[in-house]
Amino acid sequence: MSNEQQPVHVLVADDEPHIGRIIKMKLEQGPFRVTLAYDGREALQVLEHEPDIRLVLLDLMMPHMSGLDVLAAMRRDARWRDLPCIILTAAGQEQQHTSAMDMGANDFLTKPFSPKKLYSRAAELVGIGADEGPGET
Repeated sequence: MSNEQQPVHVLVADDEPHIGRIIKMKLEQGPFRVTLAYDGREALQVLEHEPDIRLVLLDLMMPHMSGLDVLAAMRRDARWRDLPCIILTAAGQEQQHTSAMDMGANDFLTKPFSPKKLYSRAAELVGIGADEGPGET
């Protein structure tokens, strides 16, 4: 992979800091740069100020605004309408899964998820070949 390629900027919104750190560590092994937000309002503020974000990972259950609230706001705004979005959720929230997909989420991962699977979905959604990723043989 060429070094002059710009890293792909990803917004990860999760109110559990250790989850955010795991995702950040995994994605930054590859051509990603991660900005963390800890609630839905903060996620929208980051989107406002960081126009180069190309992928959003949203936890469903967050303070102030849920992942679905953020997704709804994104899909209403022309700037973010087509931004790929992966929803992260705890097990047993199938109803939200359906709502999220209806609202335009691109994918859905249930915690605990495999960081490797998350990485490959993220790469796929932004059009990076998985072969450019870390640890692939």
